[in-house]
Parts: sequence; C-alpha cells; structure tokens
Amino acid sequence: MKKMSAEEELQQEITELKEKRNAVILAHNYQRGEVQDVADYVGDSLGLSQQAAKTDAEIIIFCGVHFMAETAYILAPDKTVVLPDAAAGCPLADMVTVRALRARKAQLNDYAVVTYINSSAAVKAESDICCTSSNAVKVIASIPQEKILFIPDKNLALWAEAQTGKEIAIWPGFCPTHHHITANQVKELKEENTESEFMAHPECVPEVTALADFVGSTSAMFKYAAESQADCLIVGSEAGMLHRLRKENPQKTFILPSKQTVCPNMKRTTLAKVKQALLSLETKITVGEDIRKKALSSVEKMLEVV
Repeated sequence: MKKMSAEEELQQEITELKEKRNAVILAHNYQRGEVQDVADYVGDSLGLSQQAAKTDAEIIIFCGVHFMAETAYILAPDKTVVLPDAAAGCPLADMVTVRALRARKAQLNDYAVVTYINSSAAVKAESDICCTSSNAVKVIASIPQEKILFIPDKNLALWAEAQTGKEIAIWPGFCPTHHHITANQVKELKEENTESEFMAHPECVPEVTALADFVGSTSAMFKYAAESQADCLIVGSEAGMLHRLRKENPQKTFILPSKQTVCPNMKRTTLAKVKQALLSLETKITVGEDIRKKALSSVEKMLEVV
C-alpha cells in the first residue's frame, strides 16, 4: 500500500475533523490548489454566498478573504463563520470607507448605490443593492434609476456602464492583482499562440478586456473554458484559476499573461491553517446586528435578481 504524503495526511485529517465538527469548507477559486481540493464547494463570491446561506452545517470554514467571511455571516448569523487567517484582507475592499461613501452619497443624492460584494459589511449597509462580477450588469439593469454610484471597482463599473448604457459615477478603486495584466502582455501571447482565445475578468483594465474573446466572472470563465473549441486559453485573472481549469479540462492548455497575478491575501490560507481553524474555531467572523440587517437587505436584493 502506497504511503500517503504529508499533504495527503493533512487533507485526510481535515476531512475527519470537518465531519466531527459538522463543518463545511468553502473555498474561493483563487485559493491554493490543495485548499480547493479539501473544500466542499469551490466558487466565486456569488456562489460562495449562496452556499453559505443554504448550508445545514453548524460551522463554515471560509477559505477566502475577510469580506467574504463577513458576507457568509450576514447571510447565516446562526452559523459559526471562521476565517483561517485573520490577516487575509482585500486591498480593493479597503479602497472605500463608510465616511467617504457617505460624503459621496451626499453629493449624488439622486443616485442609486450599487456596491460590489468586494467590500466590508459596513459599506454594504450604506448601499441600496450589492452585486458580484457575475451579476453586476443584471443588477444595474434591474434598478429603475438611470444614475448609479458604483463602488468600489472602477474597471467593473466601466464594463457595466458599457453593457447597460446607464450613467455611472465611478469610484476609483481597483484590484492590484488584476492590474498586473497589461494589454501588451496579452497581445504578445496571442501572437505566440495564434489559435488561442483570451478570457478576462472584468476587474482587468478596459484596454485588456477590449482584447478578450470573453469577459466574465470566474464561474463564467470556467463555463466558457469548458465549452470553447480552442485548445489553448489565456486566462486574464488570478493564478489560482489554473488549478481547477486544468483539472476540468486536462486536454487544454491554460496560460497566464503575467506571473504577478497572485493575490497574496488569497494565498495566506494553507492546509495547516484550515486544520487549525477546525480545531480552534478561530478566527470567528461576526458583524454587529444593526449593520448586519442593513447589509443583509442589500445582499438579499442582489440574490433576488440572480
């Protein structure tokens, strides 16, 4: 009988602990491959939110970043939500504060506030409705107002503006990881791989999404990759995408435009930290009830549109 590797032993220990704790492990598509492999569900922000809302498990181990675990708690306050690494934050989410948002709302008091789910619970509580990259266009189209204040990602806002034709006031936030992808990098790869297709996340800059054969959320990119006739796809998103893409499409080649598309916060979660989270149930993520209720309203409105 083949001896298990240290990683396989750790994965087995996590599986056993998960069952004892009545826990569910949720992992974002940008997590390390080995972390994705122990998860009960791997997906994007929208899918993870929906899983958090409907799980029967008592404990949610959220392998992602802080705002995602907050969203899980907003939807499932009766559950214990645990973030394996307390320092796993999101620079994009940090680019908008409640104080700054309130000041902007005062200037644009006839604008509906649409907030990307990549934001804190307190910011969600100041919003009319939330969205994800997979449903931003649908959410904006569903709002009766023609004027939208979209926060905090400017690239997703520009993409949605082009798709909906609505007037969008754009917040100057951005994802540093997606900003590592440049149009020149993509052009060079397309020249080297003439039969390839390029799929991009809408957090990329407009010059990059303009070159894409497909623009969509991570979940939409998985679907596109599976259905594409191309043998080679250039992936305009975070490096963690490649693990699942290659597992699901072993006959295809996937290339990153830049070696720098690695989110340091998403990679903070390791198998050892997942095991420790199951043992200690730390760090617990909670949201004050007043903020939670207001944020819940924005998130629920989003889920009604999906």
